[in-house]
Amino acid sequence: MSFTHPDLNLTDPTKGYAHFVLYTEARIGVAGAAWNATVSIERQSPYAREWLDRLVRCEPNPLHTTLVDNQAIPKLFHPCVDDDKNSPSAVEGSGCICHRTWYDPEFGLPVVGEHYRTVGGDTDRWTYTTYAPLDLRPRDAFAYLVIDRTSGLFWIRTTAGTLSLLPEHHSCGYDVGRTGGGPCAFAEYLHKLVASDGADTAIGGLPHGQSADPQILAWVTSTDAKRTQELTMEDLKTIQRG
Repeated sequence: MSFTHPDLNLTDPTKGYAHFVLYTEARIGVAGAAWNATVSIERQSPYAREWLDRLVRCEPNPLHTTLVDNQAIPKLFHPCVDDDKNSPSAVEGSGCICHRTWYDPEFGLPVVGEHYRTVGGDTDRWTYTTYAPLDLRPRDAFAYLVIDRTSGLFWIRTTAGTLSLLPEHHSCGYDVGRTGGGPCAFAEYLHKLVASDGADTAIGGLPHGQSADPQILAWVTSTDAKRTQELTMEDLKTIQRG
């Protein structure tokens, strides 16, 4: 089953609905995304904070349960210690191991926050888990791509100013500054983006037998890529020219 916009509404929640393709192994109780990459935000950056600030709190739904281990599903429904010191997720009245649920109103994707606070509050942090989109929305246009070394994530900005996690297939795991599968997958995405002059922002590798542009791959695996930077289409074409 291949991903095409005409077949499934996967990126445009303004329609009032969206499809989501799941993978499951019922025998061992596993369920997750068939296509979308799982993304974890542990270190916040200005880009990550911008994205987090737009999230909308919501009740847990079945998609949220696919972002946590089975034994953690009940915690999705437990209040934080800040709201209830007797919560099942509270630890001695001040510590906390709760979960909270949100959704991204721009792409409709679920978000789960995992709270870890030690008793007394010396350590108090949130880790956020979500799915990367499969593409920008049909009305979106590419403005620039972001390599965000603080959070370790990759972002894409539209011409309307909307920030999105970079579309990513579940098996990719983008990376830069080294050799390996992650940098190769990122180079292939950049190759496809440049070849379409920014029009093709969807997941999906290159045709069988085709490799990423050698100049793009060389840059992605170099130390030049290992810094936070915003790359316009002209920047990407300059990288391709070498």
